[in-house]
Amino acid sequence: MAILLGVDTGGTYTDAVLMRDEAQVIASSKALTTRSDLAIGVTEAVRAVLTQSSIAPGEIALASLSTTLATNALVEGQGGRVALIYIGFPTGDLERNGVAEAVNGDPLLVLSGGHSHAGSEAAPLDVAALDRFLADLEPVSGFAVASQFATRNPAHELEAARIITARTGVPVTCSHQLSARLNGPKRAVTAVLNARLIGMIDALIGRAQAGLIDLGIDAPLMVVRGDGALMSAEQARARPIETILSGPAASIVGARWLTGTEEALVSDIGGTTTDVALLRDGRPALDPDGARVGGFRTMVEAVAMRTSGLGGDSQVHPLREGLAGGVILGPRRVLPVALIAQETPDLVHATLDAQLRATAPGEYDASFVRAVSGQPSNGLNPRDALLLERIGTGLQPLGAVIRNRIDKSALRRLVDRGLVQLAGATPSDAAHVLGRVDVWDGAAAQKALTLIARKRSGSGQRLATDAAALANMIVDQMTEQTSLTLLESAFAEEVPGFDTSPSELVGNKLLHAGLNHHRGLLAFDTWLNIDVVGLGAAARCYYPAVGKRLGCRMVLPEHSDVANAIGAVVGRVTIRRIGTMTSPAAGQFRVHLESGPEDFTSPDEALDHLETLLRAQAKSEVMQAGAEGIQITVWREVNSAPVEAREIIVEAQITVEASGRPRIATH
Repeated sequence: MAILLGVDTGGTYTDAVLMRDEAQVIASSKALTTRSDLAIGVTEAVRAVLTQSSIAPGEIALASLSTTLATNALVEGQGGRVALIYIGFPTGDLERNGVAEAVNGDPLLVLSGGHSHAGSEAAPLDVAALDRFLADLEPVSGFAVASQFATRNPAHELEAARIITARTGVPVTCSHQLSARLNGPKRAVTAVLNARLIGMIDALIGRAQAGLIDLGIDAPLMVVRGDGALMSAEQARARPIETILSGPAASIVGARWLTGTEEALVSDIGGTTTDVALLRDGRPALDPDGARVGGFRTMVEAVAMRTSGLGGDSQVHPLREGLAGGVILGPRRVLPVALIAQETPDLVHATLDAQLRATAPGEYDASFVRAVSGQPSNGLNPRDALLLERIGTGLQPLGAVIRNRIDKSALRRLVDRGLVQLAGATPSDAAHVLGRVDVWDGAAAQKALTLIARKRSGSGQRLATDAAALANMIVDQMTEQTSLTLLESAFAEEVPGFDTSPSELVGNKLLHAGLNHHRGLLAFDTWLNIDVVGLGAAARCYYPAVGKRLGCRMVLPEHSDVANAIGAVVGRVTIRRIGTMTSPAAGQFRVHLESGPEDFTSPDEALDHLETLLRAQAKSEVMQAGAEGIQITVWREVNSAPVEAREIIVEAQITVEASGRPRIATH
């Protein structure tokens, strides 16, 4: 019987499980994730399950990795500095379609060129302008290339990529390689995000593989895609954007395996995000419009999931405006004070004690900052570089490095680039103060929340009487924000029956009156009419109250804290390839291929040729991904129009799916 290893690298914890075939969990373990070297958490977690189970490393036949790294990076606005080459599009498309927002101030070149809907060249590619741009460009970690109608003819994307590679040697992402669908600006956004993630995911996979080899594990390594299927490590390195929602997708697969449920909302709380998806008829639905993460709508095929910046390590923001006071959580993750105090106890406690002795609360009380080692800092402006130098290599009280408003802006940019980490009060600290968990430095959490409780609301009153009162306030806010996230996900599934958006419905006063079981001249009750499966290390800490708030059954299965790692090893390897045939003129049927358009006089001949090529491509890629027992499924979608009392094919699309179980190593 095969021994399978599943690993999930989250923002706070790295989980590992050992399974016997797909039937039994042998051992599970958690280790802290070290952002500067993810292999440390992977190695520690895997070593722990090997010790628990007495399994020899050589007995492991397959290793599979899921990760929230890409999702968290996009939610937090992090990633490498990239350059976008935008070919053949009107300049106005940059603002209308969110392309400029995705580029976020990084280098951008709008270039003449591109093709028509039929695949004919609309304008020559301006190679001279591209050469000038590259000659003056400061170093970047990746390039994204998007050309108008590249899915009809990718010639200009391929030529631009060839030139960039020859001049720079830096990785290049072509938009047509990520999606075969139209909507060039949306493909451009997807390509930019892919280029931004390449360095991160490449480092994660490389270090994870090295860590496994150091432990004596030489089994094939798979990576979970955003749709829950598996891909090879090499494919993940080339197309890291497909790993967005990898961890959450694995959790859905794991939830199904753990509970056997056919229909439920699955809510996975991590350190950075809460991810909610609907399980219906035992399968997660795919988002037909492409995955939305961090405010960006991509063209990545992924589980239909709502991701919010709410987790156990979400930053606690005191509400200073208004008379009532209170707190709000997220969307940025920070390191919990209890955690950094465990790592650097003398500095943290000395700082907190000094702040407690002050007669008035300070702006940066209980806040710390440190640089992330090993991250490239090329392209920084002088102000950002100066602040990074001031932060140095160790942990610092935030008040010791921030001297003015300009420093605040520089700090935000450094955090967005992933060059520094912030630490501060979080729900995890609140859980330590209330005695719900006891894994880090609870005394430091107590001091941090005491400092935050001293801050004043708009009425001039203390935010809370003491640390315990503030901790309860934070946990109550976690319950409220999680409940609204679940309700918004439920509304999103039923939104065709409403005239307003899910977010607007969640903000409706009548809905809140129903949650509070209003009784007056009118009576209102609101509840969630579906079970919720709660996953994640923090689920048992926070989710019972969420179930009570929503009046639903909250299912917290055994091994729910490592559901992502379980889902990583029970999925299938799946490759989907999509091709298009158009009819640019009467009697002419054009197949759009990577090598360029090919014309046929018969639609059947054209479609058969396209299907043959897609079958071969999908089968080859799924075999390269390490699958065996391959099954191939084909769908044809033909759009026609009536012309002179007969149906004429206007356009057709063929989808080929090849899937199989991962090939396991034999020892």
